[in-house]
Amino acid sequence: MTNPAIALRGARTNNLAGVDIDIPRNQLIVFVGVSGSGKSSLVFDTIAAEAGYQLNETFPPFARNRLPKWARPDVEHIAGLTPVVVIDQRRIGGNSRSTVGTVTDAFTYLRLLFSRIGEPFVGESTHFSFNEPAGMCPSCSGLGEVVVSAVDRFLDVDKSLAEGAILLPGFGNGGYWYAQYADIGTFDVDTPLREWSAAEREALLYGGEVAAKLGNKPPKGYEGVAERFERIYLHTSDNLSERKQDTIRRFTRAATCEECEGDRLNKAARMATVLGHTIGELTRMEITELLDVVGGITDARVAPVVAALTARLEAMITIGLGYLSLARSTPTLSGGESQRIKTVKHLGSSLTEMTYVVDEPTVGLHPTDVDSMITLLERLRDSGNHVLVVEHDPAVMAHADQIVEIGPSAGSAGGQLVFQGPFSELAGSGTPTGNALARRPRTKQTPRGANGHLTVANANRNNLRNVTVRLPKGVLTVLTGVAGSGKSSLANELVAQHDATVIDQKPVSTNRRSTPITYTGIAPAIRKLFARHNNVAASLFSANSAGACPDCKGLGVIHTDLAFMDGQETVCDTCDGKRFTREVLAYTVSGLSIADVDDLTIDSAIERLPDREIAGALRKLAEVGLGYLRLGQSLSTLSGGECQRVKIARELGRKRQATTYVLDEPTTGLHMTDIDTLLHVLDRLVEQGDTVVVIEHNLEVVRQADWLVDLGPGPGRHGGAVLFEGRVADYAGQRTPTCQALEA
Repeated sequence: MTNPAIALRGARTNNLAGVDIDIPRNQLIVFVGVSGSGKSSLVFDTIAAEAGYQLNETFPPFARNRLPKWARPDVEHIAGLTPVVVIDQRRIGGNSRSTVGTVTDAFTYLRLLFSRIGEPFVGESTHFSFNEPAGMCPSCSGLGEVVVSAVDRFLDVDKSLAEGAILLPGFGNGGYWYAQYADIGTFDVDTPLREWSAAEREALLYGGEVAAKLGNKPPKGYEGVAERFERIYLHTSDNLSERKQDTIRRFTRAATCEECEGDRLNKAARMATVLGHTIGELTRMEITELLDVVGGITDARVAPVVAALTARLEAMITIGLGYLSLARSTPTLSGGESQRIKTVKHLGSSLTEMTYVVDEPTVGLHPTDVDSMITLLERLRDSGNHVLVVEHDPAVMAHADQIVEIGPSAGSAGGQLVFQGPFSELAGSGTPTGNALARRPRTKQTPRGANGHLTVANANRNNLRNVTVRLPKGVLTVLTGVAGSGKSSLANELVAQHDATVIDQKPVSTNRRSTPITYTGIAPAIRKLFARHNNVAASLFSANSAGACPDCKGLGVIHTDLAFMDGQETVCDTCDGKRFTREVLAYTVSGLSIADVDDLTIDSAIERLPDREIAGALRKLAEVGLGYLRLGQSLSTLSGGECQRVKIARELGRKRQATTYVLDEPTTGLHMTDIDTLLHVLDRLVEQGDTVVVIEHNLEVVRQADWLVDLGPGPGRHGGAVLFEGRVADYAGQRTPTCQALEA
């Protein structure tokens, strides 16, 4: 007899305070709570981690070493687990060879179609793959792009050669290559390049016939600046140093391959057609258009392939990705788009009794698109699976079979089960989520006035259709619209045309040693604080210096290499994982040893560490709602939303000129009660004289905007138009998705 529930007893992973809970199986369970409350610790770090670990243990050591690693949770008892599928928000990423078509297998089916019924016949499906030698374009090796010199960045024409007009490393005055241009008697060294003739500037860059026609011909074997740069940096097979790689990033750009025009394939594969379309044309179509074309293929020989491809395309349309194309590179997808693409893979699965763990599936979705995601979650449940969802959207909560709230607050003040039951009882429960649901929405009644405007002119990026908008300066502007409507494209145009600063959700650091202590630069202040209070040297309080445990060298763990098995990390017996010698650990400040500092939350550290410099640096992080982070917590563990708020904290209070900031969905990962904190932070930036432009779907943020720009009406080719510009209170009575959501 199967266990009717996932049973946990004494769960203490991260900040969980010995949680006991029975989670019904074969239901849609939504986990809620403020940021840092412990809901992810319960769902991902306990349930998913233990299920993943136990499943991996069924494989032999050789296979286990190649499977994802799961850290076992701190829990007294856990039962009723089934194999787990984690659908998180991490971008699919990959390299430039990874596309929507390859990652969903839709392109595999398309290649099979062309190999069987394409005319003229080319060969097997590998002949239509840009990742295989048989199919890839020989000029770009199947990338569709080539790296070319950004020659417009090579020269500062307002300077002379002697003043450093050639900006490439090693080419300026005093550089290794400088004499090859300044000392040959061909060019005027002291005259700004702007005053040179066009032929002289072209000869400097390219040499060749133009150089040969100059009055003062350069010596035999002369190489222009561009020629020499490409030979040194682009036409070499050597492993490039970091310095060379940085130079290439600064002075090159990607350009469409002239031979294949971006199709990535060789000539034979580009010429074959099905129903009059090449494979390149089909991959560039929006998925909704492609589905119509595929539906017209009636050849019985490929009926199974057509059926499989149709099912995959329909699944992507069902979850709101019909505006994408199969040729879209996966690194360009948002976190929400990546998550929905991962979900597509499981729609047609015949497996049952699986546990699906889904992290905020509505991220990146307009309120009117949320229903499609809810339908998907219900389909997974109705197929006989357990669906555990971490979510802040009330619309998803309303469709849950049961709500589980962890809280009541964040960090050490959280980690408790504060509510478990139906959604209908949540609003009256008195919990943070219940109280937030009981609040009535409010719209800003007195928007701030502009102190000028930024004009984004004639924008044609992606699906934008010659869009021109005037964005007010010195206020909070929100860009809204359904997913794929053109919001990000408009924001990118703003950045390109006005050099705005992007505060995105990319990781703050990939170094596991990077923590709030290192990020804020307070490590020296902490060491000095302990040294001052104990009259000893500050170097004793560095885990990389005199005070480090001699056995683990300040790491706190001992790593043992077990050959083909997973390496084993064990807590150092000498220091019990505290990284310092016993002598150093005996020194305290406010009853805390240097090892205890790592376990303090930012909020606690502000109160307990008697140092104004430390408190001032940490207060910025607390102001953006990150006071629950531990000082020793690796920044590589932060979510995208948390990373974004760390970057916002860095900008608060900086003495500088007014800046234009662009933020992409800053409410990601935020509980409803945390929205007020975010709005306060955005207001702080505006009060500093900055201009803040936010891409956002959260209606509470939209209602508090000083200015609103709504794009649409639909995604992809059905969007790209400005539907409304103005004050939020004036947006009424229109049949657009955003207007209807605001009036609902």
